[in-house]
Amino acid sequence: MLDVYSTSSISKNFSPPTASPPPSPAVSRYELQKRRDWNTFGQYLKNHKPPLILSRCSGANILEFLKYLDQFGKTKVHNCCCPFFGHPQPPAPCTCPLKQAWGSLDALVGRLRAAFEENGGRAETNPFGARAVRLYLREVRDSQAKARGIAYEKKKRKNNKRQYFQEQEKEGDGHSTVV
Repeated sequence: MLDVYSTSSISKNFSPPTASPPPSPAVSRYELQKRRDWNTFGQYLKNHKPPLILSRCSGANILEFLKYLDQFGKTKVHNCCCPFFGHPQPPAPCTCPLKQAWGSLDALVGRLRAAFEENGGRAETNPFGARAVRLYLREVRDSQAKARGIAYEKKKRKNNKRQYFQEQEKEGDGHSTVV
């Protein structure tokens, strides 16, 4: 049975919804990782002896941070004097250090570079984009590739449109299209 008092009180107190912001979409995995990395870097600055402030950070401080992260790495990087240096799949364990993989460092720097600018930093003063950082990443990439015995080769971009039309021509449907 419908309660007359409750429906009338609802209609009296009801006001149409105001323009509220639409529900925010779920935060992407990238955004979560970027936030976590930014917080980790902030914690590093706070715990640094002497403590560092973001506005005074340079490329040298970023390199120090990246080298600090090596202690948490999981990638075996053979030293040049190791018998397994240059072997992609060594047959036995060795005492070479574990370090951060180049790809992980490269992605981390990219996320922190973006986070710096999102948090009010100017692109021109972004320490994550410093020349020293780029050179360090290149050196890490090359040294890790040599240690594994695999030369790093930049992936070539495919032109999907051209590939699609080439496949269409091979099928020989009688129609030729020039792009």
